[in-house]
Amino acid sequence: MNDKTGEVFSITKDNQPIPGCTTSKTINDTLTCFSLARNTDISAEIYPYYKMIYVLRGEMEVYGNNGYNKVVKENESMITFTDTPIGIRTVTGVIYTETLIRRTDIMNEMIKPGEIFKLAELLPYSEGKIINMDIVHNEKMKFVVMAFDEGTGLTEHAAPGEAIIFALDGEGIINYEGKDHIIKAGENFSFAKGGMHAIIASKRFKMALLLTLE
Repeated sequence: MNDKTGEVFSITKDNQPIPGCTTSKTINDTLTCFSLARNTDISAEIYPYYKMIYVLRGEMEVYGNNGYNKVVKENESMITFTDTPIGIRTVTGVIYTETLIRRTDIMNEMIKPGEIFKLAELLPYSEGKIINMDIVHNEKMKFVVMAFDEGTGLTEHAAPGEAIIFALDGEGIINYEGKDHIIKAGENFSFAKGGMHAIIASKRFKMALLLTLE
């Protein structure tokens, strides 16, 4: 999945816009990273599947027919519509990810296509607890958001597939193959299939996790 498996990295830092260009990098069959320089765009096209957009840096306009447009800002997300022209343009420049969601995938009923939301605000912290929300899943992938109260965590276990973490809020410690890694909001971490890991919230900590299975 990633040449930085087993270490903290930043999708934002690794995908800086190239002046005058739009750039994409495929991470796996589900996730793609995009960087658009200022005053660039991706023309409106029709897709037979949903796309979950997550803006990491900057802002962009999602546009379509009949004057449709939504401005999506840093740390915001939205799920695009299917079977209608959707394009993306930016004045300031933007770095974002797209997660492919098939029509047949099971999507959380709290998330509606076309609505803007923040992953970190989908679920609260709760004293002494870990809260988990599945955003979308199928037999080969799961995208989930988790909130850890300070001091809570997941005991060591093996990843059933490749996974990537998006740290959304606070700070946590990922123990991967016996080594501790501090991860903070805005950073990322990836696991290889079978990688032994544990997660502890050194402070209150929220994260999103994309798990892909063969």
